[in-house]
Amino acid sequence: MTTVAFWGRDIPVLYEMDCVVVGGGTAGAATAISALEEKLKTLVVEKTISLGGTQTNSLVSPMMPTHVKAQRVNRIITQRLQQENIETNDGTTTCSWFNVEALSYVLEQLITEREGKILYDANFIDCIKDQERITHIVVNTCNGLAAIKGKTFVDATADAIVSRTAGVAVDSGNQDGQNQQISFRFEMGGIDIPELRKFILSQNESFCKIENPDFFEIAMVPGKGHVLEPFFHKGLANGDLTEEDLRYFQAFTQPGKPTVMSFNCPHIPGIYQTTDPRLRSEAVIKGREMIRRLVHFLPKYIPGFEKAFLLKEATQLGIRESYRIMGQYVLTEEDYLSRARFADGIARGDWYIDVHSVKKEDVEKPKYSRGEYYEIPYRSLVTHEVSNLIVVGRHISSTFLMQASLRIQPTVRDMGQAAGLACAYSVQHSVALNQIDGSVIKQQLALEEGSS
Repeated sequence: MTTVAFWGRDIPVLYEMDCVVVGGGTAGAATAISALEEKLKTLVVEKTISLGGTQTNSLVSPMMPTHVKAQRVNRIITQRLQQENIETNDGTTTCSWFNVEALSYVLEQLITEREGKILYDANFIDCIKDQERITHIVVNTCNGLAAIKGKTFVDATADAIVSRTAGVAVDSGNQDGQNQQISFRFEMGGIDIPELRKFILSQNESFCKIENPDFFEIAMVPGKGHVLEPFFHKGLANGDLTEEDLRYFQAFTQPGKPTVMSFNCPHIPGIYQTTDPRLRSEAVIKGREMIRRLVHFLPKYIPGFEKAFLLKEATQLGIRESYRIMGQYVLTEEDYLSRARFADGIARGDWYIDVHSVKKEDVEKPKYSRGEYYEIPYRSLVTHEVSNLIVVGRHISSTFLMQASLRIQPTVRDMGQAAGLACAYSVQHSVALNQIDGSVIKQQLALEEGSS
């Protein structure tokens, strides 16, 4: 086994690859599948033992609705889920549904079937550079430090850790340096969902528009007229809940898990920065206390939950925004308002500017009508500083407000498909990732769409 020098010691090089994807989350897994479809030797480095990132480890399901037509990799994943008997379409909305165990398995299979490699339980430590190029990354494994050599590198870490380590300029938070709010999701099992649905609808709740009884959603936001609000106030009066538990409540059914719901809450109050590891740890502790209160409250007050129990907690926090690279183009809310088009537009977004903020933001930005969208330029995925690095996920180059639109799962999957094509083009044509004319990638995507 070859070695490389790192801070005065020689460490083993575990792999030499065409494409090294750091982070096997929503965007990273899509990037790997895309690169493998182009016959690149591809490795995914994942800090957990489950692909899917926020989808699987933070329990963020379903995928938010979009009217943008899914690109090829997105369709491949959806089709495989359906082969696993996971119904992804509720028949009413354009959400894409899944359960986390099925998705994690499907992503793993789609990568390994294409002869891709996955290195689980490996934490990114550092990168080794030769001038403006990354030559290796360093990871911590069960056997200690090791290196991975690559021709192209993909920062799919969500926190831009590869980019920051490599010297790429970043930004974080709003104008006051405050990040979007953290969630700590959980699942409950043993719910009588038909009884819950019957109860909610009997109260003339109109929030959930889905007619298919296999899919259901409940919510409670104070002052919005939800039928659950009086029950939450009763729980508050009786000391079963606190004021902070009433900030936001939402839960979704899980296809393939007939008594289970996934909860898009609690929102963790009082944590103003997601970039401080001490505050993230505080968020876990506070969030776990809030989860326990909700888990005890629901069986006591809400019909259908009488025999429900805590099934699992997320294994990572729901971080909506932390760092963002300052790439060759910074996508802004003005691009949202103008429905921007770019010669190098490689993905489309139509989600509204959805800021879960610790303070009231000035976000009077209209939602799109069906068929409207903006494009994300290739230049927002590449940097000035590092020639063989591309970035995919919530941390691409954008402003704080614009990031609140582009961060949803269907959009970052489409970024991943473009990034995989770009890595293949870079290797096959010996062109640096940050020197590729993004219009070439846009054209490739159009050709793929036309042939599908």
